[in-house]
Amino acid sequence: MNWKPEIDAAAARIDGHAQVTPVMTSATLWSQPVALKLEQLQHTGSFKTRGAFNTLLSSEVPAAGVVAASGGNHGAAVAYAATRLGHKAQIFVPEIAGPAKIALIEHTGAALTVVPGEYANAAEAAEAHEAETGAMQIHPYDRPATVAGQGTLMREWEAQGLEADTVLIAVGGGGLIAGALAWLQGARKVVGVEPERSRALNAALEAGKPVDVEVAGVAANALGARRIGSICFDLAQDHLGGSVLVSDEAITEAQHALWRAHRLLVEPSGACALAALRSGAYVPAPGERVAVLVCGGNIAPDPLA
Repeated sequence: MNWKPEIDAAAARIDGHAQVTPVMTSATLWSQPVALKLEQLQHTGSFKTRGAFNTLLSSEVPAAGVVAASGGNHGAAVAYAATRLGHKAQIFVPEIAGPAKIALIEHTGAALTVVPGEYANAAEAAEAHEAETGAMQIHPYDRPATVAGQGTLMREWEAQGLEADTVLIAVGGGGLIAGALAWLQGARKVVGVEPERSRALNAALEAGKPVDVEVAGVAANALGARRIGSICFDLAQDHLGGSVLVSDEAITEAQHALWRAHRLLVEPSGACALAALRSGAYVPAPGERVAVLVCGGNIAPDPLA
């Protein structure tokens, strides 16, 4: 697939709907300056809004509206984008999503159903709703329109003057890093960072194909995909510069570091990429310029609830 024209088109499509998020350089988070992209400041607190708007704006949405299953961030993004564009939205989330993300979805005004169990249970409920009503299902990561929408983030970052040799990106189902790989096409080194207890991409690369993994840990409600997306896996085989794992303790430490150093309040998934640098899971070469994508701001519990 020729991804760059798709991402260019997505950027034009979502212009005025998604935020242009700020960038900064931190001299205190690591021994060398680190470039940061603050995507936790996106609408609904995550990059997912980009893919949601691109999917809806490039599709014929039926009268029954849209349906999505989500661990929280995807559901909030779909709910926000759908309601802003005047479509019905039904969101299914598992109990693991937690009260902060559930409240965020409720705030959009979309219909919400909390499903006992895990993400797989919410996905089953969403599929049943799709079959019953004819609503359009919005996949969280493994669709071309979603990946193209997420690819606008890296396109935007480069337009903002990114000078890094290497970009560290957290991985769940793979939509975000797939978008980055699709845009960069090997022009910069991209390293995927996953929790040790939710390692769908790492396990797939090890097995030579997407495989099911167990899902647990502090970032499970955002990075807890049981299987990596096929689009991400294919792009990773061609362009990924590395895959590293970080502990829950390292993720939590990185969360605290972002707060202490810059008063940036992020959820565990948002701090996952930085954790690779601070914990030594990723060790840059001498002189290597590193950038970190901060990608989620929906912490639990909500500190101002």
